[in-house]
Amino acid sequence: MGFEVMAEKRVSRWYFGGLASCAAACCTHPLDLIKVHLQTQQEVKMRMTGMALRVVRSDGVLALYSGLSASMCRQLTYSMTRFAIYETVRDKVADGKQEPMPFYQKVLLASFGGLTGGFIGTPADMVNVRMQNDVKLPPELRRNYAHALDGVIRVWREEGIRKLFSGASMASSRGALVSVGQLSCYDQAKQLVLGTGIFTDNIATHFIASFIAGGCATVLCQPMDVVKTRLMSSKGEYGGVIHCLRDTAKLGPKAFYKGLVPAGIRLIPHTVLTFIFLEQLRLYFGIRVITSTA
Repeated sequence: MGFEVMAEKRVSRWYFGGLASCAAACCTHPLDLIKVHLQTQQEVKMRMTGMALRVVRSDGVLALYSGLSASMCRQLTYSMTRFAIYETVRDKVADGKQEPMPFYQKVLLASFGGLTGGFIGTPADMVNVRMQNDVKLPPELRRNYAHALDGVIRVWREEGIRKLFSGASMASSRGALVSVGQLSCYDQAKQLVLGTGIFTDNIATHFIASFIAGGCATVLCQPMDVVKTRLMSSKGEYGGVIHCLRDTAKLGPKAFYKGLVPAGIRLIPHTVLTFIFLEQLRLYFGIRVITSTA
């Protein structure tokens, strides 16, 4: 005679990913700013520490938070979209099934979510890069956007709506790679960690899985990230993605991994914080789902 055991689990709401990404971005924004500065150097003149000191000396500590509003806007468009697509579809597919979604399906779903989110978040992403890059330009060349919305409106009026989506193909491709590294690798790593029987669904598990996911995302997306950053911060010197790729390639293969260490130092903590915040939101404010096992 079998007994039915009722168990409760919490499922994320569709917007939790965007909120968690915003919270993480507030913590890691200075690292993101330094990464942009390093990637937009024509020659490798400074390392991470030197660039940080240069920014602080020339414009003050608050300059490390230049473009924070655009970064938040980017997370509320790009990250919220990709998390919403990935988690909503994943939970629908897994609803009522005992077995988790196969890894290849997670990769495909994360790719689609990242492509969509990357395209939607392109205007905020471009303004974010420009605002971060502004502090290292001479005063007469600075764009001086007051905030993200001001930047979007000014680009629209001064350069046209097409310019808002400059680099959209690169941003979408990068979004797909980052999402594969973060979302699908996090789910798979978490599944493997829990499968050992040593860990439970707690912060230690979330930390280990998100650290692995952050490393995967950094390696996957760095070449694309370098080209995207150079394209978005340009003042018309590139005719398109191919032109930018060729120009970057002239600097050698290492140019595509310029800023890899600061990118990892930024992306890994951002990934860890995002998933820790996301899991806490899920555990305390997620949708209650009752499951039964015989």
